[in-house]
Amino acid sequence: MPIFEFRCKKCNHKFEELVFSSVSDLTEITCPHCGEKAAEKLMSACCVGSSGSAASSASAPCGRSGFS
Repeated sequence: MPIFEFRCKKCNHKFEELVFSSVSDLTEITCPHCGEKAAEKLMSACCVGSSGSAASSASAPCGRSGFS
């Protein structure tokens, strides 16, 4: 169940929504700000790190690799 970023086409509000696999039609996504069902899915940046052990890289925020 991935979290997607959306922007409302009516009020331009950006928000995140947990989308269940049973939701195939993204026109069902409602803007939490204005209530309009006119959201577009945005391209999201992902964070992938591979420095040291899995525990240290998993606890580090995106952009920090543990190196000084």
